[in-house]
Amino acid sequence: MKTAEQTWRNANLPTDQRVAALLAQMTLEEKAGQLGSYWIRPEEEQHDGESNVAPMADTFGGGPSFETAIKNGLGHITRAFGTVPLDPGQGRARLAELQEQVIASNRFGIPAIAHEECLTGFTALGATCYPASIAWGATFNPELVQSMAAHIGADMKKMGVHQGLSPVLDVVRDYRWGRVEETIGEDPHLVGELAVAYVKGLQGSGVNATLKHFAGYAASQAGRNHAPVAIGQRALEDIVFPPFERAVREAKVQSVMNSYADIDGEAPAASRRLLTGVLRERWGFTGTVVADYWAVSFLHSMHEIADSEDAAGLLALSAGMDVELPETIAFARLAEAVRDGGLDETILDTAVRRVLTQKIEAGLLDPGYSPEQAWLGTDVELDSGQNRALARAMAEESIILLRNEQILPLTNPARLAVIGPSATQPRTHLGCYSFTNHVYSRFAEQEDHGVEMVSILQALRESPALAGSQIEYARGVDFTDLDDAGIEQAVETARNAEVAVVTVGDLAGLFGRGTSGEGCDVVDLKLPGRQAELVEAVLETGTPTVLVLVTGRPYSLGQFADRAAGIVQCFMPGVEGGPALAGVLTGEVNPSGKLPVQIPDHVGGQPGTYLAPKLGWHSDGVSNLDPRPLYPFGYGLSYTSFEISALQLSATEIPTAGTVEVSATVTNTGERQGAEAIQLYLSDEISQVVRPRRWLAGFAKIKLEAGESKRVAFTVHADRTSFTGLAGRRIVEPGKFTAAIGSNSEDLGQQEAFKIVGDIREVGEGRVMDTRVVVS
Repeated sequence: MKTAEQTWRNANLPTDQRVAALLAQMTLEEKAGQLGSYWIRPEEEQHDGESNVAPMADTFGGGPSFETAIKNGLGHITRAFGTVPLDPGQGRARLAELQEQVIASNRFGIPAIAHEECLTGFTALGATCYPASIAWGATFNPELVQSMAAHIGADMKKMGVHQGLSPVLDVVRDYRWGRVEETIGEDPHLVGELAVAYVKGLQGSGVNATLKHFAGYAASQAGRNHAPVAIGQRALEDIVFPPFERAVREAKVQSVMNSYADIDGEAPAASRRLLTGVLRERWGFTGTVVADYWAVSFLHSMHEIADSEDAAGLLALSAGMDVELPETIAFARLAEAVRDGGLDETILDTAVRRVLTQKIEAGLLDPGYSPEQAWLGTDVELDSGQNRALARAMAEESIILLRNEQILPLTNPARLAVIGPSATQPRTHLGCYSFTNHVYSRFAEQEDHGVEMVSILQALRESPALAGSQIEYARGVDFTDLDDAGIEQAVETARNAEVAVVTVGDLAGLFGRGTSGEGCDVVDLKLPGRQAELVEAVLETGTPTVLVLVTGRPYSLGQFADRAAGIVQCFMPGVEGGPALAGVLTGEVNPSGKLPVQIPDHVGGQPGTYLAPKLGWHSDGVSNLDPRPLYPFGYGLSYTSFEISALQLSATEIPTAGTVEVSATVTNTGERQGAEAIQLYLSDEISQVVRPRRWLAGFAKIKLEAGESKRVAFTVHADRTSFTGLAGRRIVEPGKFTAAIGSNSEDLGQQEAFKIVGDIREVGEGRVMDTRVVVS
C-alpha cells in the first residue's frame, strides 16, 4: 500500500492516476463510504416537524452515531454552519473537529467534502445576507452577480467549506409556487446569463457550485411544492434545460442536484435519462450529482417506485446519482449489494471515482493536508465592509419602480405616514434560505436577526432627504394574522399626512411557517393576510400613496394600481434593503431594476408567464379571461428617461448557421444619471410548431450620464432561433424573424425583420446559447 499511497498523495501526478491508485486499494465498504454523508442535527429537529429546515426531516432520525457512520470514510459533511447558531470562529473549529474525526476513522485519512447552502450568501450566523435570487434577476447585471458570488465563495472557503448548494436554475412557470423567491426569473436566457455568472464567481473562489433542481421542479401542478410535473419534452428542452446546459458547458459547474418532482411519472433521482443521458452524455458534465435532501429515500416512501430504501439506493446510483444527502440511508448497504450480485461494482466505482476526483482537486488528499490548512492566517469576518457595499449595490440595482405619478422622489413632505408590517420587520428583506429566516428565527428573539439590519422605517427616519419631515408610523396589520383592528389607526395616520408610504409583502419561512419560501405555496396571488384590505383602506383616504412591496413572488396589483401615486417592487433585497429602499424613495438612488417576472393584474393571473404563444395571450372572442399582466416582463421605470433609436441589422438574410448583428442607440434624455437594461427580443413569424410570441435573446445594462448616448450591438447566431421540431430534434428553420429592441417585453418600438434562408438545419449538441453584446 505504501507505493500506492505515494501515488495518490503525489500532487504532481495527474488526478486520474491518483484516483486510480487509491480506488484500487479500497474495500467495498470504503468505496461506499465516499458516497454517503452525515448531518449532525439538533435533537428536537429529528422529531419536531415545526423545526424542520428540510422537507420531512423529522421522519428521518435515529440513525447511527457519527462515529459509526464514518468508520469506513465519509463523502460529505452536511451543513456544519447552517444548522444551529454558531459564531464563525466556533463554526470553523467545529468543522475542523469533525474533519479530524473523519480523517482518523478511515485507514486512508480521506477528509469529507463540507457543503453548505449559499442561496442568499453563506448560510452561517453573522454572514452577509445578500438579496434573494429573484432580486438577482431584477438587476439584469451578470457582472454584479458574479462579484457577489465571488465574495460568497471567498467567505465559505476560509471557513473550510468546499461546496455550495446554489444557484437555483428553475425557470418560473407558476407564481403561486413558494420557491419563486429562490429562482432568477421566468426567462431561460436571463436565468442562464446570471447562472453562468454566479457559478464562475463561486467556483473562481475555490468553492464548487451546485445547480438546483434538475429538472422541471418549478412546473409542479398548481404551484405545490414537490407536486408532479406534467410538461412536454419540447418545453423541457426549450425552456427548462437551457440554463442548466449553459452552466455545465460555459461555467464548467462541478455539481448538480436533482429535482424532487416527478416528470410525467419519471422521478429525476432515479432517471438515467436525465442524470446520465442528458447531463453527461449530451452536455459533457464531469462533476458529481448529489441528491436533494432525502430524495433517494423518497423514491421508496413518496414516489413508490422502489419497494425499500435499499432498492431506492440501487435505482439512484445506477441512474447516475453519486452522493446521497444529507445522510446515508439508502446508500448504507451498497457494499452488500455488490457482494450479493445486486449491483455491478463498476457502477459503484464510477461514482466513487467522481467523488475522489473532486477531493483531490480541492487539495484534500495532498501531502500535509489538515482541516486548519485552508484557513490558517485568515480572519473570521463574514460581514465585511466590502460585502456590505456589494450587498447595497445588489439591493439598489434590484429595486423596480413600477408607477410614478410625479410623487417620487419624496421631496421632504411636512408629514409622512409610513404604514404596514414590512416597515419595521427587517426579516422581510431576507429570503427563506437566509440564515436568519432558515435557522436563527427558531432560536432567537424576534428582534434579534443574527446580523445587523436597518428597517425601512429607521432608514427613512435617518435619511437626510427627509430631515424636515415628521414621520408617523402605523402597522395596520400583520403578514398573516387576520386581525384587522389596526387598520383604523393606519387610516387615521394616513389622513393626517401629506404622503403615505404603505409597505406590504412577505415574511419568508419554511413549510407553511411563512408567506414565501419552500413549502409556502399559495392558492392565488392576493397579498397575504389582510394586507390587501390595509392598502385599500389607505387608498380610500385620498392621501397620495406610494405602495412598496417587499416580496418573494409577484402579487396581483390590479385593484390598486390606478389609484396609487407610486408603486415600488422590491424582491427580498437583503441586509442592505432598508437603506437601499429609502435611497430609492428619496431619490438618492435612481432605480434601475427590471421585472424578472410579470406582475399580474388579477389574483387568478396564473399559471402563465410571458413566454406564451398567441393563444396563451389575450385573444378577443376566444376567452372572457384576459391573462395579460399589469406590468410585463422586463418592465421598470427610472427617475430619468431613455430613448432607443436607430435600430440596424447587419444583414436582412443569413444562412441557417449564420449570424446577424442587431444594434441600436440608447440615449439618456433626462436630467440625471441613470441605467437602462436594453432588451433584445426575437419572434418567429411562421414555424412548424407553436412558439412563444417572443423571447429574450440578449440584454445589456447601460449606465448613462444625462444627455449621453451609447450604441449597443447584439451578435445573434441562428442557433438562437432554434427549437425542438415536430420530429423531436432541435432545428433551425428558415423563415422570417423579427428582431426588436426596447425597455421591456411589450415596449418594443424599434423592430426590423430578417430572414434565415437555406434548408432546415438539425442542430447538434453544443449549440450557441449566448448572445455577444458590445456597448460603445
